[in-house]
Amino acid sequence: MAEEDSEVSPGKVRSKRIFLNHLDSCVGSHTGKYLSNCVVGASLEAPLEEEQIEEESDSVQSIPVAKGTYKVVGTQRNPDAQKPDFAFEIFSFNSREQLLEYLLDCDIIIYNITETTEQIDEASWAVSALHSEIGNFESSKTFILLSTIMTWGQTKTTDPEDMLTEDEYRRRKAHPNFKDHLSLEKLVIKLGKTKRRFTTFVVASGLVYGMEESVFHYFFKEAWLGLNPAIPCFGAGKNVVPTIHVKDLAGVIQNIIERKPKTNYILAMDDSKHKMKEIVKQSDLDHLMVNLTMEAFFIKENFNIHWVAENGIVENIQNLFKEFKQSRVLLPLKIAILGPPAVGKTSIAEKLAKHYKLHHIKIKDVIEEAIANLELKSTQPEIEEAEEAEEEGDDTGVKDAQDLLDQVRDNMEQNGGRLDDGFVIKFMKDKLSSMPCQNQGFILDGYPKTYLQTKELFSVEEDEEEETTLNKSPQYDKVITPEYIFSLEASNEFLKNRALNLPESLVVGTHYTQDKFMRHLAQYREQNTEDETLLNYFDEIEIHPVHIDVSQDNDAENTPVIDDIIKIVGSAKNYGPTPEELKELQRRQADERLAREAAEIAERERREAEEAAEKMARWEEWSKRLEEVKRQEQEFLEAHSVPLRNYLMQNVMPTLTKGLIECCKIRPSDPVDFLAEYLFKHNPQVE
Repeated sequence: MAEEDSEVSPGKVRSKRIFLNHLDSCVGSHTGKYLSNCVVGASLEAPLEEEQIEEESDSVQSIPVAKGTYKVVGTQRNPDAQKPDFAFEIFSFNSREQLLEYLLDCDIIIYNITETTEQIDEASWAVSALHSEIGNFESSKTFILLSTIMTWGQTKTTDPEDMLTEDEYRRRKAHPNFKDHLSLEKLVIKLGKTKRRFTTFVVASGLVYGMEESVFHYFFKEAWLGLNPAIPCFGAGKNVVPTIHVKDLAGVIQNIIERKPKTNYILAMDDSKHKMKEIVKQSDLDHLMVNLTMEAFFIKENFNIHWVAENGIVENIQNLFKEFKQSRVLLPLKIAILGPPAVGKTSIAEKLAKHYKLHHIKIKDVIEEAIANLELKSTQPEIEEAEEAEEEGDDTGVKDAQDLLDQVRDNMEQNGGRLDDGFVIKFMKDKLSSMPCQNQGFILDGYPKTYLQTKELFSVEEDEEEETTLNKSPQYDKVITPEYIFSLEASNEFLKNRALNLPESLVVGTHYTQDKFMRHLAQYREQNTEDETLLNYFDEIEIHPVHIDVSQDNDAENTPVIDDIIKIVGSAKNYGPTPEELKELQRRQADERLAREAAEIAERERREAEEAAEKMARWEEWSKRLEEVKRQEQEFLEAHSVPLRNYLMQNVMPTLTKGLIECCKIRPSDPVDFLAEYLFKHNPQVE
């Protein structure tokens, strides 16, 4: 393959093969994808100004230049994983000799040891084996070790104000858990100094962030879940954590490949000097406790990098969070379950919320939560509240919260405990716009109830001029508007029977009593006539509701309805079970399986014992009956044999005995005939 790549026409840059281990890891996949999209030598070109880019794009006489590409090959941590789209080839090997053959076919060999320590031994062998094969190289090769700043973990500066740079790499001291990393770094630098045909580099990267996240995954997941009011910070949080975006790290590697810098040791990190508490405010504990103030002067002065996050995590947190959700396909599901009273909205919404891990939004809960938050805000000390407002960007002060709370209470008193739509819609908008609902999604349970409520809740103000001049559908708030609308339908008679058959424990204190239910049902029908129903609003904005007739199924659990909804919505797009939950689920399933198997064995043994006992009982019964039959036969024979014996002894045996004695004396040739004749002649009854 190397020979094929080397045969290039004059003026054309030869394509290069890059080996990268573990292409299915976070750093491996994004580095491989980045390099596969690069043109060989692209980093050597000076960055263009905006005016130059416009001139070049307008120019028609530009001469195309033949350029080579990078062919990314490598291994995968999971051998059964699907081959990445960007990978030219995936290597699988049974021996290191076979791996060496693969490495010798590559121009650049990159070993990433930042994500797993298992690759340290293989990387050490690879660089040593390649070094021993220098005499057989067809072309020069570059070996890049992607290491970590944890090999600087215990390096101290003479002045606390000073920053560590690449020039001081010879005096670096590793964290106790990263001494093997340091030893490998030294070996790589040493082997690269002996021969010119084999160049080696060590890249000590800051903590890598971006895309689906690796080291910082815990914090992004906690922020996405929104279960805790604050994300925990390990330690005091005053330690400075060097960081770099995964794509910027790939850009550093591209520059090393193409520029071949004179220094063998390069620090790769962004410009940020953020402390841990600053990062957490917006998992590997060793990494997160590192405290290093470092500056990557070399890459800033000598490399051409199109930075994705040059200023670090804090300044780019919104883009990073967007990347995180897109990379992990964490898309919120927004569903509304609508319909008349007693149609089964709440029970269906509860099961769907559990299935999809969504927030179940009920109007009563939203109002109670909003009032509780207002009460909490209105009782907070002003200084504490001001600090929180400044930190969270919340401009609602104590006075504003108290004023709104007073208005809500007055309104509820005037309306007999009910709240006007204006307040309800405000609270509902706030709830649907909250981070948990925006991250995971929500299921609206039975609200809104009317066309006007629906329009007030989801519509946004339009420019009157634009509205009159452009013929387009009404504008709506895409952030909070459900993407799936399910309208549950049933006849009044069906709903009435269902409400009447509800257990009394569920009916007490609700509107499902006969009088209240019929009144609520009539009100719902009146507010949602065929001409003006809340479903019309969704049709207008082209989110067409799905109508489901629940009266077709007599299942009290609404299982067919739930199955139909799941089929339409599809699979969940959020986190599955956590490793702990998965482990607990597997343990529970194993326990259930063992209990089931034990029960089956016990049941089988019980049936076998019953069958054996039944068989034995049948055998004993049969034996008893057989003995009884034999006894009866014996008695019968004995009873009938006495008269017969007497008859024979009196009438037959005397004459027969004499005949036999006479036969024995004479011994005739035909004894039977002789005996018959004798009996005939001497028969006492024949005269």
